[in-house]
Amino acid sequence: MPLKELIRAIAIELVDHPDKVEVTEIASEKNSLIELRVAKEDIGKVIGKDGRTAQSMRTILTAVSTKLGKRAHLDIID
Repeated sequence: MPLKELIRAIAIELVDHPDKVEVTEIASEKNSLIELRVAKEDIGKVIGKDGRTAQSMRTILTAVSTKLGKRAHLDIID
């Protein structure tokens, strides 16, 4: 659960419509898939120029999940 909340906290700070941020986690024993949905007009803010913001979020997620002994992947769904 902390991985899901981490991505949610980051996304809420980036977007103009924080009430439309939805984060779901599909977890197995060692792997987690985090799906992030935001409002259509906020998708660019979450992805960032050349995908830099999304890549930074993935880097943070990887660091935290490694610390927890898991693997995690972030999908941004439009």
